Parts: sequence; structure tokens; C-alpha cells
Amino acid sequence: MNHLLGIEDLSGEEITDLVYLAQSLKSKRGNHRVLPLAEQTWAMIFTKSSTRTRVSFEVGIHELGGRPMFLNANDIQLGRGEPIKDTARVLGRMVHGCVIRTFDQQDVVDFAEFGKIPTINALTDEEHPCQILADLLTIREKLGTWDGKKIVFFGDGDCNMGRSWAWASKRLGFDLTIAAPREFQPRAEFIERLGDSPLTITDDPRAAAEGADVLYTDTWVSMGKEAEAADRLKTLAPYQINHDLMKLANSDAIVQHCLPAYRDKELTEALLEERATEIFDQAENRLHAQKAVLVRLADIGFST
Repeated sequence: MNHLLGIEDLSGEEITDLVYLAQSLKSKRGNHRVLPLAEQTWAMIFTKSSTRTRVSFEVGIHELGGRPMFLNANDIQLGRGEPIKDTARVLGRMVHGCVIRTFDQQDVVDFAEFGKIPTINALTDEEHPCQILADLLTIREKLGTWDGKKIVFFGDGDCNMGRSWAWASKRLGFDLTIAAPREFQPRAEFIERLGDSPLTITDDPRAAAEGADVLYTDTWVSMGKEAEAADRLKTLAPYQINHDLMKLANSDAIVQHCLPAYRDKELTEALLEERATEIFDQAENRLHAQKAVLVRLADIGFST
């Protein structure tokens, strides 16, 4: 693995390796015998605001011995129109890796090509691979495995999280259901690219919740969608995760939300607080999953 550009680009073996490594790193936090990023500087270019992604990467790079350098796109020449490939050509000669959170997936792809340094997709409109790795770690911790489990994604299925979950399902073979109104279901061209996979798409949230092991949702109004907020909230309201849906799921089912959560919209306030441990363990796992990615992209070997 030379970069992390998306779950689509990983094999099932690579995904599993990263999750298992993340679990090991989590258990040994503060006691790593080797610091694989020692003497390295990693750039972090963010054109989208962030809480969990920025903090987890800065802390993770530091804990692995490196130095994070946060670069707001508006503070560098990229924000004044310099092409991403030129920014990549410069940074590739000065830093050891780059973490990018932006809108266009092609920007991450181009940076990896022209920068010639390890490049991590920290979120684009196409995929959010770091979140999926943290989610899989959480499922392994809470349920023991994803094998044979039914994971249900409720809400906007045509978003970066819906697409990343679809690729994870294809690579790892677990059952995934996307419950979304027809206008928010994955587009035909994506389904064609995905090919054969254990993916079910439905507009019936109650049918989707039957026998679910993981009930998952995401923010319904993502950055860049604010003008559509009223219409989106009205259309997606029947797909809220609440106690009625939980009654249809398996008795040991868990609730996951990649945050930030808008209470009593995609998830009820009462259920969020009831399942807060699961959800905020999931948020913490961003740190451990991303450290695993950094370790695998480091130039030297690493032993836990």
C-alpha cells in the first residue's frame, strides 16, 4: 500500500490488516517500541473544516514520532489558484507524507501522482476511507467480527460514507443494506462500477432494520449542501434511527454515527445519549485506525 486514496483501492486483506494493526496500536498506546515517523514531517491540507479528522491525525502523527504541519488551503498558494499538482511537486520535495481533506477526489489522486509521497484521503466527496477503518475497528471490538453481520446505512446513501461502506462490503463480504429514499440512493454509474457485491438497496427503513447488527447513519446536511437543508431533512425524516427501529434489530445491535450528529434529525437525542459509549468509542477509533495507516505508509518497519 503506497497511499490511502479510498476503500475501493484496498483489498480485503489490506483492510483487515489495518483494522487488526489499529487494535494492537490502541492496546499499546503510549508504549510503542518503535516510532516509525521519527524525524518525519507530514503536511495536512484541509479545505474542509474538521474536528475529529484534524485532531486524530495531528495526535497520531505526533505519537508515532512525527511532526504534523497543518496547512489551511486559504493560507497557501493552493487557495490562490495554484494547481494541486504544483503544490504536490513542491511539498513532495520537502515533507514525508500528506493528509488531504477536500471536496474533489481527483485532487487527492493528483497529489499522490505528482507529489510522489504517501498520500492519505482524509475525506472527499467521493470517499471517507479513514472513517470506515475506524468503524470496522469498532464493530470488531463490539461484535467480535463483521463476518456474517448485517450492517444498515440509513439516510443519504449517495454520499461518501455510503460509497465507502459499499466498497468495504464488497471487499470483506459482509451484508450491507442502504436504506434511503429513491432520490438519495447510490447512482446507477456507481452501482455499475461496484459490480457484484452483497449490497441491498431499499426505500423501506423498517424492512432494512429487521435483523440488523449495526444501525449506521451520517449527517444529512453535509458541507456544501446547506442550501438544500430544508428539503433534505423533510425527505430523509422517515430514515431517522430511533427506538422504534431498534426494536426490529438484533438484541445486541449497536448504533454508529460518524459525527457531527444533529440530534433529533438523523438520530434521536434519547438514543444518541443511550448509545453514547458506542458512538464516542467509534470517534476515538479514528485515532487508532489512522495511526495504523500511517504505520503502513512509513518508510521503515514497525513492530508493536
